Amino acid sequence: MHSMFAGLGLSVPVVAAPMAGGPTTPRLVAAAAAAGGIGLVPAGYQTAEAFGRRLAEVRAPFGVNLFAPNPVPIDDASYHRYARELQGEADDYGIDLGGIARTEDDDHWRDKIDLLLADPVPAATFTFGIPDAAVLKALRAAGTLTGQSVTSAAEARQATDAGVDFLCVQGIAAGGHSATLTPDRLPADVPLAGLVREIARVTDLPLIAAGGIATADAVVEVLEAGAAAAMVGTVLLRSDESGVSETHRTALADPARDRTVLTHAFTGRPARGLANAFTDRYDEVAPLGYPALHHLTSPLRKAAAAAGDSDRLHLWAGTGYRHATAEPAAAILRRLTAKL
Repeated sequence: MHSMFAGLGLSVPVVAAPMAGGPTTPRLVAAAAAAGGIGLVPAGYQTAEAFGRRLAEVRAPFGVNLFAPNPVPIDDASYHRYARELQGEADDYGIDLGGIARTEDDDHWRDKIDLLLADPVPAATFTFGIPDAAVLKALRAAGTLTGQSVTSAAEARQATDAGVDFLCVQGIAAGGHSATLTPDRLPADVPLAGLVREIARVTDLPLIAAGGIATADAVVEVLEAGAAAAMVGTVLLRSDESGVSETHRTALADPARDRTVLTHAFTGRPARGLANAFTDRYDEVAPLGYPALHHLTSPLRKAAAAAGDSDRLHLWAGTGYRHATAEPAAAILRRLTAKL
């Protein structure tokens, strides 16, 4: 394992992914640390104040993950057209999508950076966009290691030039949002070990491999390809410490849910989840537009989760979802590192 990660307290090369929106809890981050790895606390979809409260709850070495601004704008006409398309789904819950203003926010980016500069953490990673050099420099001066999520060799070169300390290499099999810097174009369908090798040829930065890793063999494979550590998310979704909704948890174990799809129908940015009636119906008609579509569908998705309606919920999952088990995270992480 690279000495940089050993310095973060890792005795095993496994990172618990920052699954925003609920799944990654302070308990899950603590479980990853107790198992010898590290967990990343997601900053996404909350105010800087709420993020700060979440950080204060974590009693273990940890890193964080922020959504760096890289918007996918959408015009009013396309936004309202999609809202009308979806209204039939929302009617069942008494939600008026037409009343949700088009929101193009930056997820409280500056406030969260200010928080991390005032109260530094060991490591900060970035997804969707690459922070400007001044932000990276300020974080490094505060003693924070910086990492960038990338999905190709070209993105790896960009991030290396920007001055980050390490890269999170995300393969196409990953659950949840794709980290691609160009959301209008899906990343190439390259096996993760091959992508790690490709990126190792264009940068000397240490690499953390992520995307579809759900078995001990898969962990060994990416380490042998040149990754310093493996990042896992989906395989932890049904763990005791996960904060995922019961609706999502049940769907992951449903034998009828037999495939994942890359869809932008829920949020206007490509993300991998279990196929359901929503993705089947709206994949073809959904425009790109992030974060506007995320905000548009959010009330519908919350209502669906509460009602046990897995056909109107984003069921984020990577291709290894069949390996997600209902047990303590420590047992899952032990199994993943059993061949090291």
